[in-house]
Amino acid sequence: MRATVLVRPKPGILDPQGEAVGSALGHLGFEVQDARVGKVIDLEVDALDAAAAKAAVEQMCEKLLANPLIESYEIEVTA
Repeated sequence: MRATVLVRPKPGILDPQGEAVGSALGHLGFEVQDARVGKVIDLEVDALDAAAAKAAVEQMCEKLLANPLIESYEIEVTA
């Protein structure tokens, strides 16, 4: 199973990279209200079905892929 994890800073958490991106876009003439920078993690997971894959990836997120105190994450599983 393939899984994609989208990790983002939680609302209210400082995001220096997002601020830099927003500032640079403003200097280039693009109007943006807010920019947040996160990460995308693509995985191949050995699992019997999508539910098992999602459960395994959720454990990975809680232990390593995301910092649950300051980051949120979304998991998408495909066959």
